[in-house]
Amino acid sequence: MKLGQQALEALQAEITGRLKPGEDLVVAGEIGISGTLVLISREKEKLRKYFSESFLYMSTDTLQKCKVSREDDFWMDKRISALYFTEEGGILSGLWKMAEASGVGLDVDLRKIPIRQETIEVCERLDVDPYKLESEGTVLLGTGQGDALVRELEARGIHAAVIGHTDKGNDRLLHSGEITRYLERPRICQQKLITFYRKNLTDP
Repeated sequence: MKLGQQALEALQAEITGRLKPGEDLVVAGEIGISGTLVLISREKEKLRKYFSESFLYMSTDTLQKCKVSREDDFWMDKRISALYFTEEGGILSGLWKMAEASGVGLDVDLRKIPIRQETIEVCERLDVDPYKLESEGTVLLGTGQGDALVRELEARGIHAAVIGHTDKGNDRLLHSGEITRYLERPRICQQKLITFYRKNLTDP
């Protein structure tokens, strides 16, 4: 189901720029860091069954230092055609928003997305999908020069990777080894759309 014009414009307002077909998709910063910190804080008693106190303390301390700053002047680079600071809904939500706002297809390899081992282990124990985990402190970029941008980001101490590309079609594909699936509209976006339509229907 396509978005209505007002909903599409609201979504486009969240994205800086627009993706173009044939561009590289780059993730700067490891995904799920803010969500992992929340899980450690909320589920500490449960996690203590699997991890030592020192692991939880060190994980929290390390993860706090790994978030990417929104204030970095690198995000103004003219080679970046589209940019989104991921938040709630995680990296999958960010990918869907950028593709929907730009009207492009995607082809993404989930195995290339930067993620810390601490996030993987915490999510495994709590049965949480790390790709849908809140991901404040991660940046999703569209560019025609993905490899060059990744090298420059790494030189600045920001872990980054080209995770896929855009295309002219409507398909938004996620690959993980031999498994391929479609990127679905995130639930959080669905709820926001419902709220958006209700507000516009009731406002004078």
